[in-house]
Amino acid sequence: QVQLVESGGGLVQPGGSLRLSCAASGRTFSLYVMGWFRQAPGKEREFVASISRGAGTTYYEDSVKGRFTISRDNAKSTVYLQMNSLKPEDTSVYFCAADTERVRYEVRAAAYDYWGQGTQVTVSS
Repeated sequence: QVQLVESGGGLVQPGGSLRLSCAASGRTFSLYVMGWFRQAPGKEREFVASISRGAGTTYYEDSVKGRFTISRDNAKSTVYLQMNSLKPEDTSVYFCAADTERVRYEVRAAAYDYWGQGTQVTVSS
């Protein structure tokens, strides 16, 4: 019974930055591994980043390493994705997701139990 709501998407020029937020309902947010995924038109959903329950471990897809940063504020039940040096290839709908069973990180979409509705990110000049 977890609801996830993403926000912060929009249109940005190549090289620009955006920060996505995902707010979760309930009082057990700190027990979830959180992840960000993205899906472009005609493409399958792909992993972007994941963060452990206590925020001590993060894991990124290779193409976003050094550009994106995942973080969480358990007191606010919110996970963030800071996106810098954005490229046109980053254009996608971005989804946040919650994994109720694991502790560190998770790259498999099938392992996540709850999903947000997505927020559009468009990188174009």
